[in-house]
Amino acid sequence: MIHGPCGTLNQNSPCMMDGKCSKRYPKTLISETITGNDGYPLYRRRSRVDNGRTTIIKLNKQDIEIDNRWIVPYSPILSKTFKTHINVESCHSVKSIKYICKYVTKGNDMAVIGIGAENCNDEVTQYQMGRYVSSNEAVWRIFSFPIHERHPSVLHLAVHLENGQRVYFTPHNAVQRAAQPPSTTLTSFFETCQNDDFAQT
Repeated sequence: MIHGPCGTLNQNSPCMMDGKCSKRYPKTLISETITGNDGYPLYRRRSRVDNGRTTIIKLNKQDIEIDNRWIVPYSPILSKTFKTHINVESCHSVKSIKYICKYVTKGNDMAVIGIGAENCNDEVTQYQMGRYVSSNEAVWRIFSFPIHERHPSVLHLAVHLENGQRVYFTPHNAVQRAAQPPSTTLTSFFETCQNDDFAQT
């Protein structure tokens, strides 16, 4: 998978914004994979000195030599399985959590339409926010297929200090509750970790 090329080789590339590549190509040639200052991984890209590969491609009827700086990170297994180009990169920055949550919770596709009339003196343009449902999504929802899932399920633990959990009592069971406070999700989690072999791994 080759990106572009763009930059000085092709200023008309779709990725070009303000004279620079929005995808940060060409990448830097480095001998080993490291984490950059901004949290993005800098993958190993071998130079010619480190036995890196090059190839020649045609662009605007010109031969251009491409090296590892222009290669898009990919998974050979996924590309072969799905028979398509798939960009695969490591996500370990704090920002990746926000990115994933935005996609899960962003909702359906929306469209904004304007409503107006000819020779109308109303200075306020009325807008209506409409929900767009494609035919694919409509069929998916009609057959009640799952929209998304979480596995394993996530349970919020009631975090508290030792013997500091909330205890609800009545005048009739105050002594019993004080002597034997009920288990919470946190104390039950600790008990499971002590007794269950799988939880200890």
